[in-house]
Amino acid sequence: MSAVLQAPGPACGAGGAVVPLHDDAAARPTVLVVDDTPANLHLLTQVLNKQYRVQLATSGAKALAIAQREPPDLIVLDVMMPEIDGYEVCRRLKADPRTCHVPVLFLTALARPEDETRGFEAGGADFVHKPFNPATVLARVRTQLTLKAAQDALRHRNHQLSGELDARRCEVERLRDTTLFVMVGLAEFRDSDTGYHIQRTQEYVRTLATWLAAQPDSPPELTPEAIDELAKAAPLHDIGKVAIPDGVLLKPGKLTADEWEVMKTHASHGADLLQRAIDRLEGAAGPMLHYGKQIARHHHERWDGSGYPDGLAGPQIPLAARLMAVADVYDALISRRPYKGPMSHADAMAFIRAGAGSHFDPRIVAALDACEQTVIDIGARWRDGGDAATHPKESP
Repeated sequence: MSAVLQAPGPACGAGGAVVPLHDDAAARPTVLVVDDTPANLHLLTQVLNKQYRVQLATSGAKALAIAQREPPDLIVLDVMMPEIDGYEVCRRLKADPRTCHVPVLFLTALARPEDETRGFEAGGADFVHKPFNPATVLARVRTQLTLKAAQDALRHRNHQLSGELDARRCEVERLRDTTLFVMVGLAEFRDSDTGYHIQRTQEYVRTLATWLAAQPDSPPELTPEAIDELAKAAPLHDIGKVAIPDGVLLKPGKLTADEWEVMKTHASHGADLLQRAIDRLEGAAGPMLHYGKQIARHHHERWDGSGYPDGLAGPQIPLAARLMAVADVYDALISRRPYKGPMSHADAMAFIRAGAGSHFDPRIVAALDACEQTVIDIGARWRDGGDAATHPKESP
């Protein structure tokens, strides 16, 4: 018997589809009827073809082939068929992304409650029992098609909303990144002597955090998303220098003790500036600004508590700031400044290692050791092209 049976009469279309003789026939929902008994197929065709486009199949395998090639709007499926029964056909339909949303209306002579339970567990939407009442078949089909149309519209709308949400999220991220660029650029405009310091330290922080996250005892907060936010926040570490007077910030010589105290206030100024931004956003700031605030305020703290501005020690210092401390000091050591020459990589590493447990978190120093070649590569990629004219002076 052929894969698709054609009902007799002039309403039969090519390929087994029964097409009503109306101008809007192509817009009508398609119902695939599956039964191994030709008489049942003929009768169901006569019941359905006045309102629907009807396709016919004589076996489960043929029904699957038709449905997967062009999914119908609804399937009327006999349960008791040779080779593949209706329950298995339904399970396969529901497991296939192409047909999982097509409702299945079981047609069966089985009337036990457990038979219906088995059908619902397979993914069926409803049952019509043999011998069937044509009016009942039409009512059940209409109900399922109405429900499917509503579900399809809802899925389509959800897809549209998802696309709109993704576009809005990208817009917000672009705005955030642009704002960050402006904020960092403002600090660089007044502190123009650091070359590619921001790019290098950003990549150092990302590298160190990624290594820590891969360790068996890694901090649970170091998710891939958090690491990305940390790296984006790293350039904010010296944002507070916009509040330092030019006489201190741009002084060509070594700072006096009083001037150094003024310079140190850039940490708290930066944190205050970012806190105002966080407050302005009223809970929608996201993790990047919070990490930026931690980094700006605490990246000059020391593991032994001798740093500034708050004298925090050990794990009291936020992880973001501990990462930045190592990245910032290492890069300052290897970089040329008007008031000092660059230190060699080996000497800078020796300095950092000597500060493990006093100046720096020992775990992050271990990360720097483990990632030494990557750090060298970052430094080479973002090497400064030459000396700048002026640069603020850090205390020795």
